[in-house]
Amino acid sequence: METQRPAQRRDTQDRRHEGIVSDVEGFNKRAGRAVKDQELHDSIQTFTGKAVAARNAVLHALPEAPELRQRAYHIKRKTMANLDRYLEQMADRVEARGGNVFFAEDGEAVVRYIGDLARRKEAKVITKAKSMATEEIELNRRLEEDYADLDLEIVETDLGEWIAQLAGDHPSHIVGPILHMNKRRITEVLSGVAGEQLPPDVEALGSFARRRLREKFLAADIGITGANFGVAETGTVVTVTNEGNARLVTSVPPVHVVVMGIEKLIPSFEDLSVFTRLLARSGTGQKLTVYTNFITGPRGEGELDGAEEFHLVLLDNGRSNILGTDFEEALYCIRCGACLNVCPVYRQTGGHAYGSTYSGPIGAVITPLLKGTSEAKDLPFASSLCGACWEACPVGIPLHDLLLKLRNRQVDEGVRSKGETLAFKGFENTMRSPALFKISGKMGRVAQRPLLKDGSVRPLPGPLGAWTNSRDLPPLAKKSFRELWKEGI
Repeated sequence: METQRPAQRRDTQDRRHEGIVSDVEGFNKRAGRAVKDQELHDSIQTFTGKAVAARNAVLHALPEAPELRQRAYHIKRKTMANLDRYLEQMADRVEARGGNVFFAEDGEAVVRYIGDLARRKEAKVITKAKSMATEEIELNRRLEEDYADLDLEIVETDLGEWIAQLAGDHPSHIVGPILHMNKRRITEVLSGVAGEQLPPDVEALGSFARRRLREKFLAADIGITGANFGVAETGTVVTVTNEGNARLVTSVPPVHVVVMGIEKLIPSFEDLSVFTRLLARSGTGQKLTVYTNFITGPRGEGELDGAEEFHLVLLDNGRSNILGTDFEEALYCIRCGACLNVCPVYRQTGGHAYGSTYSGPIGAVITPLLKGTSEAKDLPFASSLCGACWEACPVGIPLHDLLLKLRNRQVDEGVRSKGETLAFKGFENTMRSPALFKISGKMGRVAQRPLLKDGSVRPLPGPLGAWTNSRDLPPLAKKSFRELWKEGI
């Protein structure tokens, strides 16, 4: 058994870019292109519309859903308050079952651990089940680059993830990684791999994928998965999926590696029962997903299923820096994707506009926390603050409040441009002064005259034009309320 405990924590600023090369900045430009893509809109609306309708139906049929939501929130709060203790308990239980535990401070440490393991095992084929944590640290690309001499073949086996990998693409949704692709595009990608034109038929495409992936399952030397939950009291890793690939990844290769964010821990199986009743209902509108797997270490004596060797990699990558802060609630997320499905911004732009593994409201919160404010300064503003994300969240994370706190932090850190800072300061002074408010109203009514068109003011000059490019700005009334009041109207 090999257990490596956490090294001393480093400052967030020093570790911000470790293991991550994706460029988050530029949301506004990417979003601008996305809102003009009708094909993308159609795909997103189809997926999210069905997901929201199904979620609402199953939660409505679960009278105890509000109570479960409150319990889930309190379980997560309790876990984060005692995370160090639960991490030690999880590690001890895994070791007791003959497993190996590694505490990874960042993505670089994960890559090094798995790469060295692949070298020792003389591995050639690695199969992977769907894992947001490995996407976050870009595990596939970095293993292939840093361990190029091993000539590793790393294969995503979730159908959507595999298609994205073949297309040189990235997931655009936590649950539906290729919801941005329609049937035409998927057929095009798989036909390219097949070397022949496949029919645009779901059954035919699925059969082709099954044949190709089966070869990889049988040839795999190492299987890598993420984890939906880690149960500290027993050292059990839980995966919740709708495809059988995860079971093949965890049981066919002789070595199984789990890469799990440290926030995925929960204390007990009793607590797990709360989350399993919420996760599938919130994410896919199912009472329960097709496969719920419980893995407690390597295959034991007399057991027929499981890997011969088990490794649990507990990933920090900036998470411990969020503990005990005003943003700790972001760590309560169970990755169901419900907030994405109801978010008006996500539904217009899709996931790729966010430039990060995590998109939608939770991505707009967690990405700046993990990567740093300056690198992701646009994301906290990618929200209408309507609160739909909080209402949909099965754990009750107040995402709209966290987004406001991130905006406030940018002001405190001086991240916003001087021009924007001066503009808002001027607005503040105007709103505080009755005299300035009165003068600005009169000046505004004069200034808007040449811009009046079809009952609205457009286009506004300079950078203000970005507002009227996609919105109607009502004109100021000819007379203010004070003027009408004085006239007795």
